[in-house]
Amino acid sequence: MKAIWNGQVLAESDETRVVENNHYFPPSAIRKAFFKESGTHTTCPWKGEASYYTIEVDGKQNKDAAWYYPQTKALAKDIEGYVAFWKGIEVKK
Repeated sequence: MKAIWNGQVLAESDETRVVENNHYFPPSAIRKAFFKESGTHTTCPWKGEASYYTIEVDGKQNKDAAWYYPQTKALAKDIEGYVAFWKGIEVKK
């Protein structure tokens, strides 16, 4: 699977994990140069607190377009630290 935005591959992996129709990429699969920490956090009742990244490619920003769970609740341990995308980022094979 690949995550693509603004003509750049943000992440690529054969080891994504699908939860609630979202592909979660392992931390080692993301191209960190495009990811900027965001101060945004949300809470999922069964996964825990999510942290967000703003994606930046060629001077364009996509605020809070990627998220991950640094520490998950027990039911979501298999995606702890993994990164998922939304807000126009294309995820495809």
